[in-house]
Amino acid sequence: MFISEMMTSELASEIAMTRSLLARIPDEKLEWHPPGELHSIAWNANHLVEILGWVPGVLWQSEWDIAPVGGEAYVAPAVTGASQLLETFDNQSKTAIDSLRGVRDSAMDELWSLKMGGQILFTMKKGDCLRKWVFSHSAHHRGILSVYLRMAGLQFPSIYEE
Repeated sequence: MFISEMMTSELASEIAMTRSLLARIPDEKLEWHPPGELHSIAWNANHLVEILGWVPGVLWQSEWDIAPVGGEAYVAPAVTGASQLLETFDNQSKTAIDSLRGVRDSAMDELWSLKMGGQILFTMKKGDCLRKWVFSHSAHHRGILSVYLRMAGLQFPSIYEE
């Protein structure tokens, strides 16, 4: 069994939990944020959506420069509503799963770099990058989003118990 096969199964579970949480966001709570300079519900939800979009790039490219010298910096897509988040998430989910299927173990050992302005921020193996910056990072932001939604007055069961 390839590493990608195990990761595909795990990613499908992560996707289901994340989608369950995103589906609970009402439009009127998107701009809510806790006191201070913390991000909004919309920002965290959008970040969860865009994280899945990183999978193909990590697998099929050797690097990503989020602000290339002489080029345009990456800008997260604008959030216009909860239904748009879900639609984009569903599309990103399919693309991420399809990209991961059948990837050989040797590809997971290839190096991948994140850059900004031509400077390397970090380099790690592609498999490790997916584990840390897709799987773990998604869980981190799901936790933040869960807390924000509860702080904003929404009540719901644990996404781990569904």
